[in-house]
Amino acid sequence: MNESHKNIVVLGAGESGVGAALLGKAKGYNVFVSDGGAIKSVFKEEMLANDIPFEEKQHTIEKLMQADVLIKSPGIPNASSIIQKCIAAGKKPIGEIEFAAQFSRATFIAITGSNGKTTTTNLIYHVLKKAELDVEMGGNVGTSLARQLLVADRDYFVLELSSFQLEDIQHFRPHIAIILNIVADHLDRYEYKIENYANAKMRITNNQLPSDFLIYNADDPITSKIVAESNITVTKIPFSLNHSLPVGGYLANEKLIIKYKNQLVMSIHDLALKGRHNVQNSLAAGIAGRIVEIRKENIRESLADFQSVEHRLEFVAKVNGISFINDSKATNVNATWYALESMQEPTVWVVGGVDKGNDYDELKALVKDKVKAIVCLGLENQKIIDAFQGVVSEIVETRSAEQAVAEGYRLAKKGETVLLSPACASFDLFENYEDRGRSFKRAVRAL
Repeated sequence: MNESHKNIVVLGAGESGVGAALLGKAKGYNVFVSDGGAIKSVFKEEMLANDIPFEEKQHTIEKLMQADVLIKSPGIPNASSIIQKCIAAGKKPIGEIEFAAQFSRATFIAITGSNGKTTTTNLIYHVLKKAELDVEMGGNVGTSLARQLLVADRDYFVLELSSFQLEDIQHFRPHIAIILNIVADHLDRYEYKIENYANAKMRITNNQLPSDFLIYNADDPITSKIVAESNITVTKIPFSLNHSLPVGGYLANEKLIIKYKNQLVMSIHDLALKGRHNVQNSLAAGIAGRIVEIRKENIRESLADFQSVEHRLEFVAKVNGISFINDSKATNVNATWYALESMQEPTVWVVGGVDKGNDYDELKALVKDKVKAIVCLGLENQKIIDAFQGVVSEIVETRSAEQAVAEGYRLAKKGETVLLSPACASFDLFENYEDRGRSFKRAVRAL
């Protein structure tokens, strides 16, 4: 421990904040946790059990100013008044990832993107685990890196990183960074400028060296533009569904082809995950597997037997020939576009929640082609109704998962699908997208 850094103050007592506090305590720091809101009882109990002092529903400036290291939750914007006060006093905050990574000898594989990052993180973890490497996953999915390190360090950590987390890295350096795509999301945090959001995502590669790797989506206009314009010296490996590449991964004649060191070929029909977006996720995971020298047979096997992530195009059940699919994690239009695009049968689409400035125009052609009826699940549905009136023959409004499932069941016929893919945040009726997805699944199983 650096003796000049004795006092840690953690702002925000969620999963990452409490993880950082516990790790700081274990490493011998004096730790204080401050949350402007109410702290969940599970986190309070944990801090009390570990003798970590904390405050809630307030930030005591004097206590914050005692910090040698200030760690902030990714949920707190740098533009917030409390962070601006800290910065003005010379207390520049770091994130939990930045803090925790210094205590690990692991090779980091870090994944970001507007859509697909949870699936790709899980997929890469599965590829490495199946090859019997010493690996764990965390970050924005599941358990914080700090909490993982309390249990054990690993040879590899596969980390899902949001733009919010990437804002607060200074020295964190992944050996493999992956940018899946950059589409309009969370723009309220970025002054409604897509370039600010894209720059936050690009921080994933800031500290990479020529011996490190950046895997990126060559088909995504914003990603390919920002990668081309940046002066990074990292080894760049693209993937594409639209054209072949001398090095990287691509789709040709319904085959997934990865060219790195030598060539791996696999039929897309053998992939566990269906849909074009999942071919992209599989390409990214396959390239990462080849970089860490996993055998081609192992990669093929892993991509073929992977179990889908909960709330991401998750098959729930078939009831009297009607399939129910939970894609509650689709909280923006782009994610829902991918879900609708992968539907093979006539679909009743369950959509709605807290709109984040959605433009539904880009879904209209797909909805016309794939969707027979719309079930709105939200408190404010007028924008959805206005967008799709006349595109589908029936639109109904519901205020609960039970109602939405009942209407979906009424509107669908045998051989058709009811798809929950909300394109919106969940906070009007549910605690979060997991709560929404689980409520949907409970309602389906109760039919």
